Amino acid sequence: MERKNLPKHVHTLATLPVTDAPVISCYQPLVEGRLADRNAFDSRVQLLRHGLSIQEQHAFDAALARIERVLATELLATSKGLAVYSRAGEQPFFLPLQFQVSLPNWIAVDRTPNIYHLVELKDTYHRYVVMLVTEDSIRILQINLGAVTAQLWEERPDLRYRVGREWMKGEFQRHREERTRKFFQNAIEVLNQLMSAGGYRHLILAGPPSITSRVQASLPKHLQRQLIDNVPASGTSRLSDVVEATLSSFMEVEEQESRTTVGNLVHQLRTGGLAVVGTGASFCALRCGRADMLVLSKEYDPGLGWTCTHCGHFDINAEAPPLCPRCNARAFRRFNIKEQMVRDAEESDCMVEVVNQSDALIHLGGVGCLLSYRLPEECW
Repeated sequence: MERKNLPKHVHTLATLPVTDAPVISCYQPLVEGRLADRNAFDSRVQLLRHGLSIQEQHAFDAALARIERVLATELLATSKGLAVYSRAGEQPFFLPLQFQVSLPNWIAVDRTPNIYHLVELKDTYHRYVVMLVTEDSIRILQINLGAVTAQLWEERPDLRYRVGREWMKGEFQRHREERTRKFFQNAIEVLNQLMSAGGYRHLILAGPPSITSRVQASLPKHLQRQLIDNVPASGTSRLSDVVEATLSSFMEVEEQESRTTVGNLVHQLRTGGLAVVGTGASFCALRCGRADMLVLSKEYDPGLGWTCTHCGHFDINAEAPPLCPRCNARAFRRFNIKEQMVRDAEESDCMVEVVNQSDALIHLGGVGCLLSYRLPEECW
């Protein structure tokens, strides 16, 4: 489960050179180390295969065979989602990825990988940090794509109860409080270093409320600003339960940040700022390399466009003309507009924000871009 390398994998898929062989892009939900719905998988595979030429079917079958080997022998019991990309032919390509969050049941065949669902996963499940505090220990957890990817453990030093022998009871209590304070302070210093070095923007405290409140009060102001929730947990809580509880809190914050982004897009649009909305302007902004962020509704579905296979000219019109307006060629290939926009964004390191249930964004066409520079006049 190469969570740390997910941005690198997405970029590799976005820039994969096109060949004559089809690419299978397969997303599947998993249950206990197997497909959640094998029948649906088989039915979809057969449907896709029947739509290919004889030559394409041979390449499809070879690519599918590698996916079947993963399904038969490589699925992990802890995985909840699978994304695998496979191509045969003269330039074969294969990338299987497993995750501890679910993925949709979706398979496609095209000349390029379909990466939208992977990009949505990357946007939804950002990395964040959990500081799990109990009376006996502090653990600082790095969470990525719904799973713990790194852990720093600090055991609380043993403090023997020596009242009546070496210390009076009051002296012991003062010493214990001082040791606890230093213990928390040391953990917060480690936390600060981890947040800064890893570029994390979100922090969640987990543990008994009486303890997490003390830790929160001791956090420096910049960490308090990054703190998004306190999640109750005990020393006997399973780590997976703690992660699941913090994940729901994090996703609520992610939803709020998405709405804030839409608000910024609308504000920029209304004040003549650096923003465009709608499929045409957004597609142009991405192709011109002028977009800083692509903002799209989860429900956005602009359909298909076409591209000239001779000169590479793209057009988002539903129907291709008799001749390419750029080179007069007659050979065209259809493409998924939404996929191409996401691919252009990832190729140019433009951020992608997928937004759930935004009436404001849907009213604007379901898509927009925050720009680094204004679009050239020829785009309009």
